[in-house]
Amino acid sequence: MYKFAFTILWVLFFSITNAQVKKPVTHETMWMMKRVGAPEVSPDGKWVVFSVTEPSYTEKDIVSDLWIVPADGSSKPRKLTFGKASESGYKWSPDSKYIAFAAKREEDEVPQIYIMNISEGGEAQRFSNISTGAGSPQWSPDGKMILFTNKVFPGNFTDSANKKTAEERKKIKYNARVYTSFPIRNWDQWIDDKQTHAFVQSIESGSTAKDIFANVSATVKDGFAFNGFICWAPDNKAVVFSAATDFTSAAFLDPTSQLYKLSINGGDAVPLTNDGDDYGSPAFSPGGKYLFCQASANNNNKVYNLPKLTRYDWPSFSNKTQLTAKLDRPVNSYVVTADNKIVMSIEDQANDKILIMDAVKGDTKELTAMHGSYTAVSVSSDGKIIVSTYENASKPAEIVRISGDTKNISFLTSFNDAALAALDLQSPEIFWYTSSRGKKIKSMLVRPAGFDASKKYPLFVVMHGGPAGAWKDNWGYRWNYHLLASPGYVVLLTDYTGSTGYGEKFSQDIQFDPLKGPADEINEAADDAIKHFSFIDGSRQAAGGGSYGGHLANWMQATTTHYKCLIAHAGMVNSESQYATSDYMYGREVMNGGAPWMQTAAWKEQNPIRFAAKFKTPVLITVGERDFRVPLNNSIENFGVLQRLKVPSKLIVFPEENHWILKPEDSRFWYKEVQDWLKKYL
Repeated sequence: MYKFAFTILWVLFFSITNAQVKKPVTHETMWMMKRVGAPEVSPDGKWVVFSVTEPSYTEKDIVSDLWIVPADGSSKPRKLTFGKASESGYKWSPDSKYIAFAAKREEDEVPQIYIMNISEGGEAQRFSNISTGAGSPQWSPDGKMILFTNKVFPGNFTDSANKKTAEERKKIKYNARVYTSFPIRNWDQWIDDKQTHAFVQSIESGSTAKDIFANVSATVKDGFAFNGFICWAPDNKAVVFSAATDFTSAAFLDPTSQLYKLSINGGDAVPLTNDGDDYGSPAFSPGGKYLFCQASANNNNKVYNLPKLTRYDWPSFSNKTQLTAKLDRPVNSYVVTADNKIVMSIEDQANDKILIMDAVKGDTKELTAMHGSYTAVSVSSDGKIIVSTYENASKPAEIVRISGDTKNISFLTSFNDAALAALDLQSPEIFWYTSSRGKKIKSMLVRPAGFDASKKYPLFVVMHGGPAGAWKDNWGYRWNYHLLASPGYVVLLTDYTGSTGYGEKFSQDIQFDPLKGPADEINEAADDAIKHFSFIDGSRQAAGGGSYGGHLANWMQATTTHYKCLIAHAGMVNSESQYATSDYMYGREVMNGGAPWMQTAAWKEQNPIRFAAKFKTPVLITVGERDFRVPLNNSIENFGVLQRLKVPSKLIVFPEENHWILKPEDSRFWYKEVQDWLKKYL
């Protein structure tokens, strides 16, 4: 009997222990995490609305809906919408009774604006009915009108005119794209002649939308480009927006967006700025005393210019004041409160933090203490309720409420907690080293699941894109730190010179040194990690990256045999052939000190293809066929050269992908190929 009882206890103990053993993340567990979108707190501070996407490997089974939760966390979140059509641009009415959003529902040929009554319940009602579609709704301050944007044919300012042009173009029998200026493509789309315009529509029953750009003279210029940044003026009679009129000059300068004021009742737009700076993200203080925006220097022969939060007096539009000049950090998003405080998300050394600033004095206080990324901030009208998304490298985004006094946060959602509890996700370790050039360089080290300090692990050096970017303490799907480490690798993530979040100068210092300096810093960081972490096997190293990280992978191929194998996704191997085939051209001149035919030192000495005779390291090359930022030709050229040199290499082209591998099954296949490649050589 005692033996039987002991056996039962042992079985129970063994079962419980096994149940508590955490597992490595797989592509399936990573991909099926629910995706929580940006929060919008109601003006009265009582409710928070946000989107949740429930992923699937089958596109038709992906579900995205709006959810709502009390801002005080007194009850669990609940669904507001039910259906597979996703909702975007959701905004509260000033009285906190309604939500407007854009969606393409079953009966819609294009997205339309819908309004849902939150106070009384019921189904959302379609608000707009415009043939070209509608998006990004904004309520007027008095709640009587909604502003939205859409794309129209040039010179067409009525829906009937757009319908007529659409019908006429359907009758054209030839199929050709014709261009007389640059750019011709953007990321994954060919640029057409359509323009984005702003529309206003009264919420009264039977009203129709009016194109408020009808008399804006700038729209007839070939270089007109409205970027969607627009806001209501406090008097409900005008809007302020930013737009460029030199977009077709992008081959030889960076287009510059200026601020304009426009009456919603007609008339031409009045230019507000013309000082050479680039403007965006306008917003008014609730009382209308100030206009805020982001402004950055432009066409000053710098590869990076930090946008600075800027204040103007209104309505005089005078007394330009840069509020974040001393902060020296990028502002991700910001909200102005009724008491002239600015709540903002900023990027700082691989973290996104929430700060509050006095809009008049400029005094700043940090509201968050926990490492990670707080990116999408929203604030109630009185400024007392602050909510944001929060994520870190081991936790996908959730909605949090932020205390303005204690730096504490309260989680309002927990959609992925159960799934995360079963996973072994090692917290990243931060370390710094001083480079041979005397710079302090930051890196993150990620250990694999089941880590044992007594063992030796290969090192996988992963290089971020940009170069104006950073390896943040956040959750990713394209280069998920833990999934890359899961087969048993230590992952090293270094923020080299050119990265953001370390000051404007640090980001600018990559100019004229596009590959060598950053690559040297990455190699030195790897050496430093091997020196200080005894569990790293320095004889087994690999490196890889995407976009600019792919450029660096190809530069490693040209300059070092440090690594057993390389992975280059969307990577440039020939800077000269990429120059004019990419959708973005002029910035490459600025980076390299002139056009390719000028053969500056950067073009001659830091172009990987010029060192092809040294190519020896096995390379996995992956690329999306619809990638116009680093076009397919560079990956084909790279593969062809490697095959000519008999260097072990594999080329994988994803016909339906762009700069990123985004489709579920494509992503799963890409990760498998990456892991198989590493396993083969490590």
